[in-house]
Amino acid sequence: MANDLKAVQTKKLAQEIERIKKKKILTKKVVSLADYRSLHAETSPRHILVVDDDESTRNVLKRLFEKEGFDVLLAPEASELVKILEKQEVELILLDINLPWVNGFELCKLLKQQTDLKDVPIVFISGRKSEVDKKHAFQLGAHDYITKPFNIQEVTDTVKTLLHIHSAK
Repeated sequence: MANDLKAVQTKKLAQEIERIKKKKILTKKVVSLADYRSLHAETSPRHILVVDDDESTRNVLKRLFEKEGFDVLLAPEASELVKILEKQEVELILLDINLPWVNGFELCKLLKQQTDLKDVPIVFISGRKSEVDKKHAFQLGAHDYITKPFNIQEVTDTVKTLLHIHSAK
């Protein structure tokens, strides 16, 4: 009972500190980029886009990253990806290779040609295990390549590392 009360009080303290911090940041005429980023990061979840034609894979990744506090958007193929990107910016894309119509390699190449998307990290998650496929993915601009069946901790660590590196730029 005492631990529960302490946890509630600690949470309230943290919320009050953040409220005061945000208020002060918002009243400054000039805000450092680091302060702006920390304010923005705390007020909105990071958006991850999962593009995979396998519904169970999409749902597993969605549950995994929602538990980590991310907003996860799902697309079964390239056309759905476009619809999502028209409405929402994303910070990272998890991409399968074997997609209908436009495969993951073609899609990665197209995404990296877009000015507003070229710096978004792309991680391939694929059942294709050949070194040729992995090499091709990196040549197209992928940041990492994870094979299915994937290790949950490996996927989580990879995403967190890439988002940390990406936000530090």
